[in-house]
Amino acid sequence: MQDIQLFFNKLSGLLWGWPMIIALLGTHVFLTIRLKFPQRKVFKGIALSVKSDGDSKGDVSQFGALATALAATIGTGNIIGVATAVSLGGPGAVLWCWLSGVFGIATKYAEGLLAVKYRVKTSDGTMLGGPMYALERGLGMKWLAVLFCVFTILAALGIGCSVQSNSISTMLKETYNVSQYLSGSIIAVLVALVIFFGIKGIARVCGFLVPFMAFFYVVGCITLLIMNAPYLGKAMTLIFKSAFSVQSIGGGMVGGGLMIAMRYGIARGLFSNESGMGSAPIVAAAAKTKNSVRQALVSATGTFWDTVVICALTGLVLVTSIIRYPDINYSDGALLTKMAFSKISFFGPLILSVGLITFAFSTILGWSYYAEKAIEYLGGKKAILYYRVLWVAAVFLGSVVNLSMVWDLADSMNALMAIPNLISLLLLTGVLVRETNKYLWSGKLEGYEPDV
Repeated sequence: MQDIQLFFNKLSGLLWGWPMIIALLGTHVFLTIRLKFPQRKVFKGIALSVKSDGDSKGDVSQFGALATALAATIGTGNIIGVATAVSLGGPGAVLWCWLSGVFGIATKYAEGLLAVKYRVKTSDGTMLGGPMYALERGLGMKWLAVLFCVFTILAALGIGCSVQSNSISTMLKETYNVSQYLSGSIIAVLVALVIFFGIKGIARVCGFLVPFMAFFYVVGCITLLIMNAPYLGKAMTLIFKSAFSVQSIGGGMVGGGLMIAMRYGIARGLFSNESGMGSAPIVAAAAKTKNSVRQALVSATGTFWDTVVICALTGLVLVTSIIRYPDINYSDGALLTKMAFSKISFFGPLILSVGLITFAFSTILGWSYYAEKAIEYLGGKKAILYYRVLWVAAVFLGSVVNLSMVWDLADSMNALMAIPNLISLLLLTGVLVRETNKYLWSGKLEGYEPDV
């Protein structure tokens, strides 16, 4: 196990060196410029997300698709992931995480557009799409589409399944002394009850959970920021200085300067909002939408809510807490978050517990759909039943085993998923520009695309 952990640690370090940082952030910036700053339309996307395109082709509503995507992205990455970025990359990682979200809105927009543009309709009328279909139908690169699906399945079993169930069972064990075998069994049963109903069942559950859990968690963060208000200015200054410093700063705080802050900030940003990874467009393809650009705008709001709002609040809470309470242990991400929220008497641990449980559970549901579609692409619909059984088993096993290497594994799989997806985005930029000009900048958002 130590050798395996060392391997993934080295692989993660290799994949998240300067080449990946430049490729990911560079794609975000490039698409932002080429698509004429679609971030300007984020509030239009929010309005569209709650508006029904009910007479359009698709399996779920635009809100259902967004809720499922948000369910997969708003998870432990927002709570433990941001804290891990701060503990390993210093306060400056918060800024890089936030910037990856701001520019990543354009990438999430582009992914959603291609997902609808190149989706296919099966014989039973369901919609299938995502980077694998953009790679195959848009570029004729089926071999790369297959690799993307393999990486998706591996990433799903790690970051989308076992790490999430482990987070829930560990928290319940440490906070309420609940047996991990008991909590793991309950989680596995609940997951099975949802995923065997398919995307419509997942979308219904996520449509209920996502608004509830996000509101609950945001209220907790705002409460802590009000309590830490006198330290907010110092926190902002420290975050900006640390983000661009070539040396470790902060009076003994962890952080190795610009490279380390960028590495962990952008890596955790990707883990959190998944812009550029290619996961969210898999469910975006199932949306009932008039044209590709409408769903692209809705998809883009996922990154806005996830990173620009929730991750930013988490990062500010953590850094202000570190400054206010010097005795806080910031060398461990999970412990840092727990200690920060413990400062709200009684309700703090409850907010963190409910937030972590709902975030992690909904992530398991969202990622189960991503992996299911990747498996269907590789092995057909008959393989789905076997996959669902495997998924439920992985939920239970993740709850009871030690997953000390899971973050390095997660970062590695994220990067490997991102590579073929970024290739499709860059090589199909002409399609993105043409569709965006046709529907968004010409004021024809109400227009219908031809049937797939």
